[in-house]
Amino acid sequence: MNIPANLKYTEDHEWVSEEDDILTVGISDFAQGELGDIIFVEMPEIGNEYGKGDPFGTIEAVKTVADLFAPISGEVVAINEDLEDNPDLINSDAYGKGWIVRMKPLAPEELDELLTASAYEESLG
Repeated sequence: MNIPANLKYTEDHEWVSEEDDILTVGISDFAQGELGDIIFVEMPEIGNEYGKGDPFGTIEAVKTVADLFAPISGEVVAINEDLEDNPDLINSDAYGKGWIVRMKPLAPEELDELLTASAYEESLG
């Protein structure tokens, strides 16, 4: 299982990377493996604001649908439009081309509440 050490994680299996005060958010390799073949991603609209833990979209796999949750409070500044035609990018490249949204943090201190890679791995049991 791939859990990059340079990312932060939520207990809901989202990952977060930070660059130039913008957060890139996706789902972990563990989560995509549990979901199976992803066939559709419901995205939020650019400009929408969410509080930490708020649902902002869904991922539909062959067998189930899962909610996506905001890892911290933020405003959506970009969505991964490539997922519209190729949602399986999440399966093949969860930490790269399979990113889901980019957010501008509204409460950057909430980043400190996210899990490190080792804490996330421990949470998986």
